[in-house]
Amino acid sequence: MGGRRKKGDKVDGWVNLHKPVGMTSTHALAIVKRVLNPQKAGHAGTLDPLASGILPIALGEATKTVPYVQDSIKTYNFEVTWGEQRSTDDAEGRAVATSDKRPAQSDIEKILPEFLGDIQQTPPQFSAIKVDGERAYDLARDGEEFELKSRNVWIDSLVIKAHEGSKTTFQCICGKGTYVRSLARDMGLKLGCFGYISRLERASVGPFTLENAISLDIFQQNDDKPTTEKVLLPLTTALDDIPVLALREQEAARLKNGNSLAFFSKPDLDRMTDAGIEWSSKEPVTVLTTFDKKAIAIVEVQGPELHPIRIFNI
Repeated sequence: MGGRRKKGDKVDGWVNLHKPVGMTSTHALAIVKRVLNPQKAGHAGTLDPLASGILPIALGEATKTVPYVQDSIKTYNFEVTWGEQRSTDDAEGRAVATSDKRPAQSDIEKILPEFLGDIQQTPPQFSAIKVDGERAYDLARDGEEFELKSRNVWIDSLVIKAHEGSKTTFQCICGKGTYVRSLARDMGLKLGCFGYISRLERASVGPFTLENAISLDIFQQNDDKPTTEKVLLPLTTALDDIPVLALREQEAARLKNGNSLAFFSKPDLDRMTDAGIEWSSKEPVTVLTTFDKKAIAIVEVQGPELHPIRIFNI
């Protein structure tokens, strides 16, 4: 008897989904799964229910590339309302502190440099971080007292897009693990007027942007089910910033079986150099290998050796 057949269809790739306001990331994922029926699915980075924008969804073999998307740079457009601190640091929570003070744009601009580069940030109490095995938001809902450790995050840029009265709109480009709600809270505390996120949109996650995002409405039409060709991006979309090395058939077969490759001849080492792979670097280099334009494996190159770390069954 052969192995058990996996449930679902063989669907491999990414859906660059535009999640609407008022829906959890889990619910949005469930809608896509129901329509496309993949064997496996997952999303790359939760988006709060009150936030809209990019929710990259990985299907089938693309789930093996999720960590590369989670680690990528993200862009957020957000609005801060000044004069109140909320329990959730967004519009959903109750007011925990208020102020009559409203900052001028020049006051805000003065403090922005303090929030750039490598900074320490304490996540919101209402976040998915685990505390002794429990989600922080569950503990916060139950009214339990707990402390979250501050963490190092990277803010590449933070600019004001509009400012009027008690509201300021920003654009932020940041690294993994940054909480925009914490940014709003901390700016409000620094300005001495309090602040919370009143609108939040994720405009990009690595290569996934609003320009080519797909509306959830497409997956909610009863009469016209979208085809995978219409909505699916290739698995390699997630790996657009790592070098690609084309393999020969025999090399691809070895990697597929989980074996390492060794490139000792000058022509082979030249192939790696021509592909932009710094194989002589002391640090291991992550590379996507392909055969006949199909993804074979993600490998780690150390000197002349290629070690498979993620093998694709496409």
